[in-house]
Amino acid sequence: MEEEEAEIYDGVRAQFPLTFGKQSKSQTPLEQIHNTTIRKAPPTSAANAETQSSLSSSSKARPDSLRPTPKSSSNPTPSLGPPPPRPTGSNSFVAHVSIGPPRPQARGVDDDDDGEVMVGPPRPPPGLAAADDDDDEEEEEEEEDGVMIGPLRPPEPADSDEEDFLYRIPTSNEIVLGGHSKVVSALAVDHTGSRVLSGSYDYTVRMYDFQGMNSRLQSFRQLEPFEGHQVRNLSWSPSADRFLCVTGSAQAKIFDRDGLTLGEFVKGDMYIRDLKNTKGHISGLTCGEWHPQAKETILTSSEDGSLRIWDVNDFKSQKQVIKPKLARPGRVPVTTCAWDREGKRIAGGIGDGSIQIWSLKPGWGSRPDVFVEKGHSDDITCLKFSSDGQILLSRSSDCSLKVWDLRQMKEALKVFENLPNNYAQTNIAFSPDEQLFLTGTSFERESKTGGVLCFYNREKLELVSRVGISLTSSVVQCAWHPKLNQIFATAGDKSRGGTHVLYDPTISERGALVCVASAPRKKSLDDFEVQPVIHNPHALPLFRDQPSRKRQREKTLKDPLKSHKPELPMTGPGFGGRVGASKGSLLTQYLLKVMFPV
Repeated sequence: MEEEEAEIYDGVRAQFPLTFGKQSKSQTPLEQIHNTTIRKAPPTSAANAETQSSLSSSSKARPDSLRPTPKSSSNPTPSLGPPPPRPTGSNSFVAHVSIGPPRPQARGVDDDDDGEVMVGPPRPPPGLAAADDDDDEEEEEEEEDGVMIGPLRPPEPADSDEEDFLYRIPTSNEIVLGGHSKVVSALAVDHTGSRVLSGSYDYTVRMYDFQGMNSRLQSFRQLEPFEGHQVRNLSWSPSADRFLCVTGSAQAKIFDRDGLTLGEFVKGDMYIRDLKNTKGHISGLTCGEWHPQAKETILTSSEDGSLRIWDVNDFKSQKQVIKPKLARPGRVPVTTCAWDREGKRIAGGIGDGSIQIWSLKPGWGSRPDVFVEKGHSDDITCLKFSSDGQILLSRSSDCSLKVWDLRQMKEALKVFENLPNNYAQTNIAFSPDEQLFLTGTSFERESKTGGVLCFYNREKLELVSRVGISLTSSVVQCAWHPKLNQIFATAGDKSRGGTHVLYDPTISERGALVCVASAPRKKSLDDFEVQPVIHNPHALPLFRDQPSRKRQREKTLKDPLKSHKPELPMTGPGFGGRVGASKGSLLTQYLLKVMFPV
């Protein structure tokens, strides 16, 4: 019986299409999704127009150039269905029925010299390959030798686009990770590129997960590391299982990957004069960085004029205290600090404008190995080592960026000026191949450009491109992730802040591409929740506490009509109804007047 029922069901089911009863979800094409995130404002042109790469125009042209080009309208397009009957006479028709896929279009003698059938996509039109006569001849020779199989070759870049194809800066599309109410001053992207941390002057840290985030671009967690203190720096551990949070307080905190507090370092005694005898920092922190290789070591700098190396497993004491070299005795704040790629050197930017570098070797102390007395004329906001250990970049509040050769630190190799910097956290970043380095600029009322990302060539030491981020906000932190090939730039002002993610769908991977393509989940009837009505125990007038009437009683006592105060007698001994009282005199004075009248 069961076999007969199955045969009957299969026979009935065969009469209906396979999609019968199934509701297919409408999916938006990826090309249409990425078109919504294309940057509207073109990048600001640099001084040298030849080296300036037109990023927005070329990035849009690349996907179109990779697609097969349709043939000219002179060749008829083969029809997919059977053609209509053709009349051969007044009343006669010849039925022409085509079964299966359409036949390949017959080619003329001019199209194929050998008379062979071309397999694969159609050839590009003649105008596409006519730019270079030599390349055209080579292609004709190859076509005569054999049949072209596979997709079309990408077009050769023009002379004006050579820089763009050389650097491939992903700036065609943009998304913004918002949520902060003030400027975003700290940024950290883990090594896998799945989680992003952003800290702000609104005292909060927001955590974003590209894998679990949809197109609404909302953070999955918000933290307040230290109440009432700005977030100044964030740094992931080498294994990306923990991160360091540096705020304006004297104590740094360690959080796990999900945002749970693991511990906070001890604060030193502010009444001890010698900083080496204190257990920790005694003033607000300015910067902090995790060791690039050791999972248990971090570095912090503070306004108390010291750098300290900590062990994550021991929050009660530090491993090393570094006091920078000063021209005059006193306490000068250390504004920034950095590790090199191997973690064998430490660089510190001092408040007097000097740059000092220490090498971690046996028996090393606070005396720096490299000392540049007048590196900058103002506070140094960032120091960055190159991976090969030959170049050091420094960014300062004096509106300049300097390139230093670590083998010869007497003078800077190059000084880039006119880079406004109004924030103490403005940093520098390298591209994945370190051919370029980039930094952000602050917004100024006199200028019309706003916050801009500036890209520089490391070998030629010249400006390559200027990409506008915001017309009314300042760009503070920036990063170029090597695995995602996406650029992160934090911006904001006194009223809002966010992290701008720049990418290119043709050369970027994961990251923003994942969350943009993920549509938010539609609400269903199962998601309906009745909002509960919460009754306050003393909300009803019957149980509400009466307001205090103390002031009302005091006011009533002062009013003689409301207080029913008796009238004072007009005659008799004393004054004002009191026996023995005198009008404006003491009792002894009254008795003397009575006994010895004048």
